[in-house]
Amino acid sequence: VQLQASGGGLVQAGGSQRLSCAASGTIFKINDMGWYRQAPGKQRELVASISSGGSTNYADSVKGRFTISRDNAKNTMYLQMNSLKPEDTAAYYCNADLVNIYYVRRRYWGQGTQVTVSS
Repeated sequence: VQLQASGGGLVQAGGSQRLSCAASGTIFKINDMGWYRQAPGKQRELVASISSGGSTNYADSVKGRFTISRDNAKNTMYLQMNSLKPEDTAAYYCNADLVNIYYVRRRYWGQGTQVTVSS
């Protein structure tokens, strides 16, 4: 099983960016998925999460600006980021709680994708 994150880059403050996270491999079922971020010198923090049924949860710092979604048919999760601020600059990681075809359940991490917001 592999999680592949993409969509990071350099954007000006006030701009938008869309991240994607595609899960592939021997997947039976994906439960919760989430986006985390880690800025230099800081701990990794939860940005947003989404259940298999579509229930969402956001960090206070991104509420009203970021939207998490998923396409279960494509095993893909998205993070639409609007009104970006310099403090959103970080490496963004996707995470998924999933069950493989051998019915083994565990959490997986994707590689980080860097988002840099210039002022």
